[in-house]
Amino acid sequence: MVLRSAFARKPAMAAVACVGALVLVLPATASAGNGGVGSTDAPPPPVKGSKAKLMPSGEARAPKNAPQEVVDAIAAANSIDDAGYCTGGGHGRWRSNCYDCSGAVSYVLGPKGAGILKTPEDSRTFARWGEKGKGTWITVFTNPGHAYAVIAGLRFDTSIPDDGQEGPGWSKDAKAGLVNGPFQKRHFLGL
Repeated sequence: MVLRSAFARKPAMAAVACVGALVLVLPATASAGNGGVGSTDAPPPPVKGSKAKLMPSGEARAPKNAPQEVVDAIAAANSIDDAGYCTGGGHGRWRSNCYDCSGAVSYVLGPKGAGILKTPEDSRTFARWGEKGKGTWITVFTNPGHAYAVIAGLRFDTSIPDDGQEGPGWSKDAKAGLVNGPFQKRHFLGL
């Protein structure tokens, strides 16, 4: 289900993941950025180092030395940060008003994000996605009932985001999602 090599470059996109739902890939109409769902704002400038930074706005800023796929995944996650939560959200189409856990992860990894997913996955199918183990930049944590991603050191999840809002969001605590575990760790080769 890989769209392209992990080292290919492409425009910023977003991705979503959800449990037990099927999603179709549709072309993007808006780029990811600062303004929430459907934003056309430019992404914020990168930060120094190899770790993303969580801003007071609740959005993340990509590290300066991150691969383009990571920059694009963070921009995609920022673009759906204000979306609410709904079961099956993001699986019927890439762009939705609400997302569930795997729908949010799929969006971040899909054609509007990192570009490494061709179709949305649910939390069960993420268990067979990519390679086993932790990735250098992006790791998907998955079990039959939940999925979330750690991207450049920040957790993107629908449970317990630091902004206190319902739905997809960022957290500095990359391990907080483990309360819903145990999880398998999966990554895309090269990331």
